[in-house]
Amino acid sequence: MTSRRRGALRATAAVLVAAIVVGASGFLVYANVTSAAEREPLAEVADDPAISLDYSRDSVVMAPASDANGEGLVFIAGAKIEPVAYAYKLSGLVDAGYTVVIVRPFLNFGLFETRPLSAFTSLAPDVSDWFVGGHSLGGVKACMYADSPDVKGLVLFGSYCANNLSDSELTVVSLSGSADGLSTPAKIDANAKALPADTTFVEIEGANHAAFGDYGLQAGDGDSSIDDSDMRDIITDTITGALQ
Repeated sequence: MTSRRRGALRATAAVLVAAIVVGASGFLVYANVTSAAEREPLAEVADDPAISLDYSRDSVVMAPASDANGEGLVFIAGAKIEPVAYAYKLSGLVDAGYTVVIVRPFLNFGLFETRPLSAFTSLAPDVSDWFVGGHSLGGVKACMYADSPDVKGLVLFGSYCANNLSDSELTVVSLSGSADGLSTPAKIDANAKALPADTTFVEIEGANHAAFGDYGLQAGDGDSSIDDSDMRDIITDTITGALQ
């Protein structure tokens, strides 16, 4: 090989390495620019004396201040959404006796998450029975965790499974929004066959994709017309009714 050819190969390799580094750096920046939680709904949860709230950048643990029922939900946040953005909408479950652990997945994308479920259930050691759930891509990852004998049920917010759970004995709740522009009702229906036949499906009238949390508008979504407190009540009543 001539010195000129070796030089050309080295230059090509250097360009490729540089492109990979720039691409990876750009993705890391993109992945870590997240939709922040709105303050007022979070403040309402923090001020609720019936809820013990402990949160960090990567997780939120909400537990009943008293009368816990020994059951808990590990909930995987949607792509690029702050975990605390789901605190208010899930707080009704805590009032009903459930402990809720909301998780930030690796690089803010559920499909990149490789930690075992025990990494999250260990945050609430007093809970004996666990359900899993998630919003959007977080729900896709929750479906994967649900394929385990240690999990009692699955809760999906504007989401559906990539793996087949139709033969499982899980208790499953799938909530969708009539105005969801991302996980549309049609997509939820098209993927329903991956869930057990007795799955509880509820389409919430007036809810868009972002209505399942409190983080503002989302590109490509529809317009929501449902009140936050009404959304919280429907989520609470539907899930507790199915899990009980």
